[in-house]
Amino acid sequence: CDSNEIGQPALPQLTAGSDGESIGNCPFSQRLFMILWLKGVVFNVTTVDLKRKPADLHNLAPGTHPPFLTFQGEVLTDVNKIEEYLEEMLAPPKYPKLAARNRESNTAGNDIFAKFSAYVKNTRPDQNRALEKTLNKALAKLDQYLTSPLPDEVDGESTRKYLDGDELTLADCNLLPKLHVVKVVAKKYRNYDIPSEFKGVWRYLGNAYSRDEFTNTCAADVEIELAYRDVAKRLGK
Repeated sequence: CDSNEIGQPALPQLTAGSDGESIGNCPFSQRLFMILWLKGVVFNVTTVDLKRKPADLHNLAPGTHPPFLTFQGEVLTDVNKIEEYLEEMLAPPKYPKLAARNRESNTAGNDIFAKFSAYVKNTRPDQNRALEKTLNKALAKLDQYLTSPLPDEVDGESTRKYLDGDELTLADCNLLPKLHVVKVVAKKYRNYDIPSEFKGVWRYLGNAYSRDEFTNTCAADVEIELAYRDVAKRLGK
């Protein structure tokens, strides 16, 4: 993300796909893309082909990959710092506040991506089932959070749409892109489906797929699969 002045149109710079132009797989870029969209900022999108990185981009942030943000000569390359900066600078009353009200919403599901990575990178068949169970356990924790009532909800099973309520927050911008990658890649390379009994997780994904802020910032499934082609290891015999 590259913006010369907050309040003016931001120019997100996202990793390009396999054709060098379309949106590539990068859940961190999508996270910031979603934040800008939810804030109501008008912006254009520039994709960067990392195989042919422009010289001006290399000079601006040497040794780093998108996303990043520049402002008044300062370059922010840490996605968490960029998120904090956007939330601070794009603030009410002009822009909506996106921070979650409940602290637990920010950490719900935060171990899923690590468990998924271990699962798809594993090459030993004897460990596959155990790693799959570990992933399921992490997803079960998320499911429990999504179906448990928040402090401002009545007792019983929660039917809220997202992590912190019925509106998307920064917590969702962080988790949803990763959860989508898990869903696509695990199916492609391990023939794994998120268990149907995790109704809260499936409701959560279904609600996300109904939002333009999410679906229009997603890379195509084939781009996500290509990005993991050399990462997802084949199980040995």
